[in-house]
Amino acid sequence: MSVVIRMDNIHKRFGKRPVVAGFNLTVRQGETLGMLGPSGVGKSTILRLIAGLETPDSGRIRVATPRIGFVFQEARLLPWDTALSNVVLPLRAMGMSKPEALERARQYLRRMALSEFEDVLPSQLSGGMRQRVALARAFAVAPDVLLLDEPFTGLDKALKKSIRSLLETSINECGAAVVHVTHDPTELLDRTSRIVELKGPGSEVLETPHRVETIEQGQEP
Repeated sequence: MSVVIRMDNIHKRFGKRPVVAGFNLTVRQGETLGMLGPSGVGKSTILRLIAGLETPDSGRIRVATPRIGFVFQEARLLPWDTALSNVVLPLRAMGMSKPEALERARQYLRRMALSEFEDVLPSQLSGGMRQRVALARAFAVAPDVLLLDEPFTGLDKALKKSIRSLLETSINECGAAVVHVTHDPTELLDRTSRIVELKGPGSEVLETPHRVETIEQGQEP
């Protein structure tokens, strides 16, 4: 399988605080990678670096596709736009025509059982429904890379099971390379093929039923 994400000796600071130091990662096409670690160890920052939302201070990042889907801890929907418009927006940004974007957005809202809510504002949707709109938005772009930043945070047990099932099914259909960040090993997807554990100073080793590759972050250059 070809490499779709490569990060070589990545360093990133916010102010005086080093968040990522000497980080290396390779993710291959179709792989589902779990990334574990305590809060503050840089997991979310790594996702943002992969997505191009942050720029490393040094090191090199190569992502072999522009088609990246990102599901955040919160749905991050535009509050003034309907569910349908929130899914249409990235499709239009990709250059898709309005009729095609509307058709595709409706298709993915239908997959998330939200057809009846396409004209509803985010404030009128439940937390689980907002997260399903976020999933529709991420998968509508036909991602080659899918980034998941603790997508089950704040969901009750029943909603978590439902969202997890939708995620697994959609990933199987699109075949994307997945990087799934979480602090809880029990939230890892069933299709997880490899796990990276990030360790910062003083962090504890996490026990999981999977084989874990531990990455000790290096020193600043």
